Amino acid sequence: MQCLDNLLLNTDSYKASHWLQYPPGTDATVFYVESRGGTYDRTLFFGLQAILKEYLAKPITHADVDEARDLFSVHGEPFNEVGWRYIVDHHGGLLPIRIRAVPEGTVVPTHNALMTIESTDPMAYWAPSYLETMLLRIWYPVTVATISWHAKQTIRQFLERTSEDPERQLPFKLHDFGSRGVSSVESAAIGGAAHLVNFMGTDTVSGLCLARAHYHEPMAGFSIPAAEHSTITSWGRENEVEAYRNMLRQFARPGSIVAVVSDSYDIYHAIREHWGKTLKDEVIRSGATVVIRPDSGDPVAVVHQCLELLDEAFGHTVNSKGFKVLNHVRVIQGDGINPTSIRAILERVTSAGYATDNVAFGMGGALLQQLNRDTQKFALKCSAARVNGEWIDVYKDPVTDKGKQSKRGRMTLLQHREYGQFRTEPAPAQAASLAEVHKPMGFDDAMVTIWEDGKIVHDWTFAEVRTRANAARL
Repeated sequence: MQCLDNLLLNTDSYKASHWLQYPPGTDATVFYVESRGGTYDRTLFFGLQAILKEYLAKPITHADVDEARDLFSVHGEPFNEVGWRYIVDHHGGLLPIRIRAVPEGTVVPTHNALMTIESTDPMAYWAPSYLETMLLRIWYPVTVATISWHAKQTIRQFLERTSEDPERQLPFKLHDFGSRGVSSVESAAIGGAAHLVNFMGTDTVSGLCLARAHYHEPMAGFSIPAAEHSTITSWGRENEVEAYRNMLRQFARPGSIVAVVSDSYDIYHAIREHWGKTLKDEVIRSGATVVIRPDSGDPVAVVHQCLELLDEAFGHTVNSKGFKVLNHVRVIQGDGINPTSIRAILERVTSAGYATDNVAFGMGGALLQQLNRDTQKFALKCSAARVNGEWIDVYKDPVTDKGKQSKRGRMTLLQHREYGQFRTEPAPAQAASLAEVHKPMGFDDAMVTIWEDGKIVHDWTFAEVRTRANAARL
């Protein structure tokens, strides 16, 4: 929305007054971001580069300052007009801040600093705080990427146990169905790209656009022709089999894949009679793989039953690991899919002797929308301020909730070069920069400078992000 493209208004109302609230003599501040726990014990860091390019690369102008001044004057908040005009005049409208972070795609245990934000001009010590609202939205792509990554680990385990080519199949086992279920096209783009860090199947087109625009990826994901209920039911119940036959004639070619939702009336009848008898020879002659999609009922029971019925109709081979692989057909389950149901379905079907090859998943709301900042308990907090020339620790330690205790001091994240463990390490008071933090033997700095004074320093490609994420294991 063009009405929302003023960076000075991409904040919370009370932020406009915070420049007046720091101690006299303050000329620098440091903030950090962490996951304070949550559903998963580690997170996959992703999305910062897109946020920075989208919101901080565009210089602010005096017109932006005018708009913000006029809004806040009526809204009831004081506004730092002098400070913002200083940034326009002395920094060309680019904010004097430095952001350090772990490289995108890195999987880090919770309770560690993932990024830090520092002011770089004493006249703009208040700038990192003003950006908190915008920068803390990093929780969303990180949380989506984290959910997707953990689902990938589950699917990987079952593939490795039951399938002959797990690495080739894995990227296409969890398809993003979530675009229509999110609150905005921007959420679809950010969340859709976050999922594509781990998988290559998606119907969220805006996620492809974000990966192309901000991560140099010409094509991050792929899809196939697939039916929806309207394209099946518009033929009428009496012509259901003709709707399926049309899908074969339009899209089924040797080596192709076509997905057909088949539960508009009776999924079991559709498999037994339409797919398993009337259309069986056409499916086989086409040379395509036909993916049957149930879309209602109990996912665990329905997927298992569909596999059994398709097995009766099309048969199977037994792979080298002793599991059944269906001939010509597969099943994709997109209704009721979340990390828990994925595991339950795979446990059920593999217990029945079917390889994971036979099943793929589509995940919508549970992937892109059924999450919030508290899913991984994300926080962005001030940890240090320089007052009258000396660095002081800044922290909170509420007696009513020790889980909200914040870190103190300037800090960075270290990683052991051999064993891989992470630790958040404070900087000595006299250190000129966070890059000078003492590194215990065997540890290297896991953070790099990503952004400094309006310019990107490390510009990751999507391929680099994927490589890091795929290398991490539970």
